[in-house]
Amino acid sequence: MSFYDNNLATPDMDVLMAWEPLMHEALLSAQRAEDQGDVPVGAVVVNDCGRILGRGENRTIFNNDPTAHAEILAIREACRAVENYRLPGAVLVVTLEPCMMCLGAIIQARLAGVVFAAADPKAGCLSSQIKGNELSWSNHRFWVLQGVLEKTCSSMLSSFFQRRRCEQKSLKKLVER
Repeated sequence: MSFYDNNLATPDMDVLMAWEPLMHEALLSAQRAEDQGDVPVGAVVVNDCGRILGRGENRTIFNNDPTAHAEILAIREACRAVENYRLPGAVLVVTLEPCMMCLGAIIQARLAGVVFAAADPKAGCLSSQIKGNELSWSNHRFWVLQGVLEKTCSSMLSSFFQRRRCEQKSLKKLVER
């Protein structure tokens, strides 16, 4: 039985809890992103034994790079670790539902699955806006598990954006004076 071999169609609490240690690793990366002033999203890529192959934290603001999403950086690091642009059997664990760009990287890397915490109603491409693992034209299928440490990850993101809005209001008031 592989590390992630379980019934994902109707995940129960045991399945969600099994992924919590790896989601905590992704949360550590999210915290690093936030400490650098970036959106707190973190990701890890693990092999089928649960060994972390790559880590990433959002660096879009810090690097002035719209492609520096946590998922992309974790996939890049994992590919370097295995010296291959494909990651068959590997799983992406990420604190926020991946966007369209990250969906493309998931498909191109041939990941076996994606575990994510918080849905992204505006840009999420695994369950919110589209079901990226069910695209009829895609030549790759992968499984998806949603909701691992969802409240913790959602709270981190909400707090970040609430602080950003307050900071922007304060700056606006200073400029208006």
